[in-house]
Amino acid sequence: MRTPLFKPALLIASLLCTAAIVHAQEAPAAPEPPLPALPATPWEAPPLQPFTATYQAVYKGKEAGDATMRVTHTGGAQWRVDMQVVGRRGFASVLGLNLEQSTVFEKQGDTYVPLSQATVRKGLFLGKKVTGTYNWQAGTAQWLGDLKKERTVPIPLQPGDQSALLLNLAIMRDARPGGQMHYRYVDVGRVRQHDYQAAPDTENVQVGDLSYNALRVYRTNGGNDETILWIANGVPTPVRILQREDGEDRIDLRLIEYQGV
Repeated sequence: MRTPLFKPALLIASLLCTAAIVHAQEAPAAPEPPLPALPATPWEAPPLQPFTATYQAVYKGKEAGDATMRVTHTGGAQWRVDMQVVGRRGFASVLGLNLEQSTVFEKQGDTYVPLSQATVRKGLFLGKKVTGTYNWQAGTAQWLGDLKKERTVPIPLQPGDQSALLLNLAIMRDARPGGQMHYRYVDVGRVRQHDYQAAPDTENVQVGDLSYNALRVYRTNGGNDETILWIANGVPTPVRILQREDGEDRIDLRLIEYQGV
């Protein structure tokens, strides 16, 4: 079942203009009360499930492209998560690339265990491909392809290590109002610590023409690079993902529709 989450702004503007003309011809009416805020609801973490989500990509406040996140159950305990960013209206020229990224992983109880990772970057004078393998028997992860030599050296693995894409799913699974989350990011030959804090309560968040009662989760150890996600009950993917740099919005992904099973 396809769940549309976006209505054209021109249609809404037309309806508002029509309503204004009708009211001008009628006797003055008492002003309508403001719409009530969405009531707070008990928080429920969404289960891991297949879905396809489409995001509007905004770069420094201007619409620039779109992104698609897809989670697929490939059989047994194995799953795959993909992200594709497509530049439109100058998005590719601004960033210099289009991006495709994927991670194959296993669900072991409540743990997501990465098995392999791939990244492809495409641009006008740019084309790079990197593939990585998480070898849990050997206890190392290694990436090959268009990388600096030092980033092709095997990295010792630790239980709970996550790829970049798995971080989103892990946050969806772990976030609770007021809770803290800690992850070790191992991806494309790098190791980083990612720490996150969830707000104590949900808040009303406007995404396109819809309002969500969403839980805000933000990274606490990113320095000048901030990452903020908003998660809503019943939606298997973040409704908004914002990356800020030096206090200014940089890349803003806003959910416009998703299709689940």
